[in-house]
Amino acid sequence: MKKNNRVVGKVLMALILLFFYLPIVFMVIFSFNSGRSLTNFEGFSFIWYERMYHNRDMMQSLYTTISIALIATIVSTLLGTISAIGLSKSRKFLRKLVMQLNDFPIMNPEIVTAIGLMLLFITFHIERGYLTMLLAHIAFCTPYVILSVMPKIRSLDPNLADAAMDLGATPWQALTKVLVPQIMPGIVSGALIAFTMSFDDFIISYFVTGGGVKNLSIMVYTMSKRVNPSINAISTLVVVLITVVLVIINVIPIIRQRREKRHEKIVD
Repeated sequence: MKKNNRVVGKVLMALILLFFYLPIVFMVIFSFNSGRSLTNFEGFSFIWYERMYHNRDMMQSLYTTISIALIATIVSTLLGTISAIGLSKSRKFLRKLVMQLNDFPIMNPEIVTAIGLMLLFITFHIERGYLTMLLAHIAFCTPYVILSVMPKIRSLDPNLADAAMDLGATPWQALTKVLVPQIMPGIVSGALIAFTMSFDDFIISYFVTGGGVKNLSIMVYTMSKRVNPSINAISTLVVVLITVVLVIINVIPIIRQRREKRHEKIVD
């Protein structure tokens, strides 16, 4: 009976993985199709990658997406980490109030957030474009960072920073050399979530942009109404970039652990 359950579980897992990853494999294969068909593979070619590279609007949207995602991730990670550390030292009532306000944008439908940000920029007569998109991304990414960092801070001894300063560390050293390394997993998780949310966003970006500024999501949306295999090419490029980032992030901790073990063996 247990063996049957295991077999069924493995089959279900295989079907789920197939359901998730088969469309991506299909997209990658047809990005090398020599014809315009999205269903019949007519031959291997790099023609759509060449057209993607020479398409100024498409490359500009890729640059906009990556630059906004990186800047928004860095800024929101800094703001979220500082806010989480500050909240951990605040009064209980204030901390609960701020955390509830922090959860509101996460639970709020994106369309509502998008319209609210758009009205905000219109009210203050801020010209919509690259800057407004960047500000919007920072605004909706920061709550995810706070939500990711707070559990790590709560798991620490509340007197950890005070103990470090009693031993001669300055407040800055206590923060950067004692507190931050302890909560680094939460910071990295928050940064990854922020990067993913920013890179993938469409609804909020669509409402807050202007002046011809488009990210990849908006570009793909405008191209989806007409058959253009270049979508497969640029989507494949995005998949490769994300895969490389994930591999690097997962490999670096393994390399550090091996170096630490070698160092410990040498010391012993």
